[in-house]
Amino acid sequence: MINKVILVGRTCKEPEIRYTAGGTALAKFSVATSEKQKDEEKTEWHNVVAWGKTAEFLEKYGYKGQLLYCEGKIQTRSWDDEEGNKRYTTEVVVQTVKALSWKNDGGNKQDNEPPDDHGPVGDGNFDDDDVPF
Repeated sequence: MINKVILVGRTCKEPEIRYTAGGTALAKFSVATSEKQKDEEKTEWHNVVAWGKTAEFLEKYGYKGQLLYCEGKIQTRSWDDEEGNKRYTTEVVVQTVKALSWKNDGGNKQDNEPPDDHGPVGDGNFDDDDVPF
């Protein structure tokens, strides 16, 4: 069986970076993809998660509106909210990220030229206890 997702879209906001108690980086962000249907454009927003070195890459070089190639898998996780209700979310857990656009106006988070891509990194598996939110 195969669980593989490829997205090419723009980040909706700057990636949110957190670290687990063990020091592993975690990046959460949304990617918007669009397609034309007749004379109308339809946009989908995808919740995306990156771990480890891929998350560190996004911390250094990611920005709102950036065009990214993301490759990973779909994963659904659950948790109990404050009222005890079971909640679910479906995310794309990426192992490979490639930046397809860069800010050329000095807006990069680093002055040096960023690498072409980052990935694959790990298998995207993690312990729910590691998630800091």
